[in-house]
Amino acid sequence: MNYNHDMTSQLIRQNVARLLSELPGGVEVVAAAKRRTPAEVLEAVQAGIQIIGENYVREAKEAHELVGKRAKWHFIGTLRKHDVRRTALEIFDMMESVDSLEIAREIDEKCAQIGKIMPILIEVNSGREPQKSGALPENTEQIIRAISGLENIKVMGLMTMGPRFGSPEDFRPYFAETRKTFERIKGLKSPDVEMRYLSMGMTDSYQIAIEEGANIIRIGTKIFGERD
Repeated sequence: MNYNHDMTSQLIRQNVARLLSELPGGVEVVAAAKRRTPAEVLEAVQAGIQIIGENYVREAKEAHELVGKRAKWHFIGTLRKHDVRRTALEIFDMMESVDSLEIAREIDEKCAQIGKIMPILIEVNSGREPQKSGALPENTEQIIRAISGLENIKVMGLMTMGPRFGSPEDFRPYFAETRKTFERIKGLKSPDVEMRYLSMGMTDSYQIAIEEGANIIRIGTKIFGERD
């Protein structure tokens, strides 16, 4: 058992070192920790990862108990109203997957109770897939305008997943469209909106995402290895 733990720790350390050495300046890595143990998350942080991305509030709480403030915490999963709880908002430093005024209002209300301004990214459904969450590209500006007036939220950019099919190159048009949306909204120079971050790309597509302007990438398998 200790042998397996040591092998996993070594793998994570090697993977993080390799990934960070390959990235251009200005690109931040979010370690996508879905279904990973708190010990694995801690190992990634000790290896140099500065941001942990969690899909589930329960898993975030468990990992946060071990890792704490040694890393920043981003919520990267599908965001539902029941996820917007006071304890969750105390953990997370950014919510990357806000896709509606309704969810934004819920975050704003709960953050007001704890005296916190929450940075958020608007999730864009760049593939226009009806089964997926996210604002349609053509509706993104309207949603941001509606959200921007909320006092306890700060719009900081966009996030997209892109359809999961084909080769990494197949992601390019979806990333490119999201970048165009990002630049258009940034050009509006809205006083309550700071378009700083463009979160795109995962293990199989992050290189294409960076070429298309991503400055946040969300990496799971390339850090932690394949799930059992």
